[in-house]
Amino acid sequence: MTKTLVIAEKPSVAQDIVRALTPVAGKFDKHDEYFESEKYVVTSAVGHLVEIQAPEEFDVKRGKWSFAHLPVIPPYFDLKPVDKTKSRLNAVVRLAKRKDVTDLVNACDAGREGELIFRLIEQYAGGAKPLGKPVKRLWLQSMTPQAIRDGFDALRSDKQMAGLADAARSRSEADWLVGINGTRAMTAFNSRDGGFFLTTVGRVQTPTLAVVVEREEQIRKFISRDYWEIHASFLAEAGEYPAKWFDPKWKKNPDDPEQKADRVWTEREALAIADAVRGKAATVTEESKPTTQASPALFDLTSLQREANGRFGYSAKTTLALAQSLYERHKALTYPRTDSRALPEDYVPVVKQTMGMLATSGMGHLAPYAQQAMDENYVKPSKRIFDNAKVSDHFAIIPTLQAPSGLSDAEQRLYDLVVKRFLSVFFPSAEFLVTTRVSQAVGHSFKTEGKVLVKPGWLAIWGKEAADEVADAKEGDKGQSLVPVKPGEMVRTETVEPKGLKTRPPARYSEATLLGAMEGAGKFVEDDELREAMQEKGLGTPATRAAIIEGLINEKYMFREGRELIPTAKAFQLMTLLRGLGVEELSRPELTGDWEYKLAQMEHGGLSREAFMLEIAEMTKRIVKKAKEYDRDTVPGDYATLSTPCPNCGGVVKENYKRFTCTGKSGTGEDACGFSFGKTPAGRTFDAREVEQLLRDKKIGPLEGFRSKAGWPFTSEIVLKYNEEEKNWKLEFDFGDDKNAAETGEIVDFSEQQPLGPCPKCGARVFEYGKNYICEKAVPTAEQPTPTCDFKSGQVILQQPVEREQMSKLLQTGKTDLLDKFVSMRTRRAFKAFLAWDKEAGKVNFEFAPSKFPPRKGAAGKTPAAKEPAAKYAPVAKAAKAAAKPAAKKAPAKKAAAPKAPRKTGAGLKPSAELAAVIGAEPVARTEVIKRLWDYIKANGLQDTKDKRSINADAKLLPVFGKPQVTMFELAGVVGKHLSQVS
Repeated sequence: MTKTLVIAEKPSVAQDIVRALTPVAGKFDKHDEYFESEKYVVTSAVGHLVEIQAPEEFDVKRGKWSFAHLPVIPPYFDLKPVDKTKSRLNAVVRLAKRKDVTDLVNACDAGREGELIFRLIEQYAGGAKPLGKPVKRLWLQSMTPQAIRDGFDALRSDKQMAGLADAARSRSEADWLVGINGTRAMTAFNSRDGGFFLTTVGRVQTPTLAVVVEREEQIRKFISRDYWEIHASFLAEAGEYPAKWFDPKWKKNPDDPEQKADRVWTEREALAIADAVRGKAATVTEESKPTTQASPALFDLTSLQREANGRFGYSAKTTLALAQSLYERHKALTYPRTDSRALPEDYVPVVKQTMGMLATSGMGHLAPYAQQAMDENYVKPSKRIFDNAKVSDHFAIIPTLQAPSGLSDAEQRLYDLVVKRFLSVFFPSAEFLVTTRVSQAVGHSFKTEGKVLVKPGWLAIWGKEAADEVADAKEGDKGQSLVPVKPGEMVRTETVEPKGLKTRPPARYSEATLLGAMEGAGKFVEDDELREAMQEKGLGTPATRAAIIEGLINEKYMFREGRELIPTAKAFQLMTLLRGLGVEELSRPELTGDWEYKLAQMEHGGLSREAFMLEIAEMTKRIVKKAKEYDRDTVPGDYATLSTPCPNCGGVVKENYKRFTCTGKSGTGEDACGFSFGKTPAGRTFDAREVEQLLRDKKIGPLEGFRSKAGWPFTSEIVLKYNEEEKNWKLEFDFGDDKNAAETGEIVDFSEQQPLGPCPKCGARVFEYGKNYICEKAVPTAEQPTPTCDFKSGQVILQQPVEREQMSKLLQTGKTDLLDKFVSMRTRRAFKAFLAWDKEAGKVNFEFAPSKFPPRKGAAGKTPAAKEPAAKYAPVAKAAKAAAKPAAKKAPAKKAAAPKAPRKTGAGLKPSAELAAVIGAEPVARTEVIKRLWDYIKANGLQDTKDKRSINADAKLLPVFGKPQVTMFELAGVVGKHLSQVS
């Protein structure tokens, strides 16, 4: 019997489809990665399973990123599996190739990305030749069982979806072409003088960065101006009320947005107004009118990220991770990666059921409001909430019918936020009485605005009652309730005070405001058609915006400071480069607007895929050509003149595109002494403040973000050293590899230093020495010429700077705070850990925080070992964790649970006594052995300083290696001799 394979985008949708089809298609049997009935096989992807790549002959590796290999415009694209989901892809492909599967249904999400996910899977399954099985399209905007069944009754043909498929592929390939070629061209340009200066660009990330850089430029160029406000207090029979002076004839000045009706620009004028009205009688006119305020719409991902950033300070990435956990792990929220703020029109019954769940959920602070919504019949069809036209491939984020339990504090906060917004949209509007009172004395007008909450409506859910609404009212501004004034009553000006203030620059972007700018990026576009094309999309999608922001931070284009996002010197340098090369389109949202306009035409058959891709190829060639043929010495830009003089001749140091250069005392360059250094040593760009410090102190750091020629990150101090041969100062890296005084015999004087704390080995004092923290008895001193202790700990460990206060805390309490910038030398991934004194090993070691996820029932979490407060970076805890994993699996029915035997793949290998002295005696996987050895080697500085590929043996490693030194290539073979299967 032939069967139809249904491929959904997510496992949860596959389950919804099975539930909906069961009444009409019969019972489904559940298998590991699919469901099967007599007619259907239902499976799912987990997002993108396949991605495009250039064919091997066109794929230029990073080390060869030069103009000679650009542009890269392959005639076709190969496909490669996404590493994390290979097993799922293989399962879907096996089902697609089954002989009894004769046709396919694309049930991925109803949009461009859903179309692309399916098309790439289908293409990959076919291999060299097409799969050749007919395809139909399930187009769903609602996930109710009836909507799903209706969708299957009205499947769309493959031909109907051809335009959307073309647009999906074209967008993906165009992003690849512009991103890869743009990045490699800018990197090649910036690396022409040597080194490897990675300079990433992209259709979405670069315009996003441009928004942040433009705001920072406005802040830097902003010149603050003094202005005055005149605040007064008027006495009526019923009491006093505040007011603020304003000019009723004022009109907005488009050339000067800082001018406002309540500002005067000279102190003399402010004092004159105050003196004129003080103690004088005033007439009062007043107007009161009721107003209402409806709840904001339901959350889409971007509005949820903005709200969570504003309320809790969560990054967009954190909010997405929490929402994804609430969706996937707890089944408590609907799909979060959505750009819709409405619900399907057939969702009214589902919403009523959700209200019922919330009313009985036990959430004491919210359940009464859900019950009220049910009792008062608040849930009704409304185009503001239920509108199919406003539902894209997903609908708004709302609670599901499942009440969650076991949420973390952060998950609970986010869940409450979504539930409150969900309840709010169905509650009545809040009702206010707004009163505007104008008091006139001696021809001068003063305004007071009062806003009183009459009926809280939906605001009650957020704890806003009438009394709360006026608690923090400001003088003369909206918010306070006003003392009454009788009709015709004259009042007296009691106090008048001019307040001197300064205009402020625009605020830096936070993640909340940047997400808003990305969402509304179309407003920056002048062309009407392009602006309209961007109206729905903005820069990026809700699913990608958090990753775009994180990517810009990871590439050191900007950094977080509190809630602010601040662009780095590297970001300014990129914008200068794009302007100088004449490829500004890479930094403008018009590029996205143009693409969206043309892709929309393609979806509706108005533009061919070939024509669009030809245009993209031409644009790519032009970008590369502009960078390749640029022949001027520098790139024009707005560069800094430093205040710190040249260390060599005292001349003026100026910035240009590539360097900071002495221009002589004249500042023109005619009498320059030749002192200069590159702005971007080892791929990290200096900003002007760092250079000021370097010139002043002759050193700075340790600084992060440098990259070796092979592209690996490293941390180092930068120093200026005088070169006798060239009679000038030169910039150098300082890794702190000075000879230890214990080796040289040089007497060390600590008398001018403050100790950090007691040595954990001998109790003597610990001081800073070179790039280490060291016991005073570990080096020759006047009091003790022969060292008797060997305590030493680096000021930078695995790229993590260890500040004085952290080392002091370790010495006083035994442990630092949780530090988050360690980088594993083996995986190159960042990790968090405490530094703690390991008494048994006699050295500073890592200690990890316990997992935030509770162990599953029946897992090793019930063992006493799980109650330990933190896992040390001692091998024993790691091995215990690895050994506990098999026990978490379910035992066969009706049999007592028993631990499974270790697999023959190497999980659970027993270390020899010599190796156990380094990594612990518990059975452990081979890969874990190597990882621990590497971290031990790095933590103890055992890589040879001259040849990093060689590892020196200390007392513990000598019995393992069998010789004083091995190379990193020998390591796996040497270790293999010390591992055996657990008997």
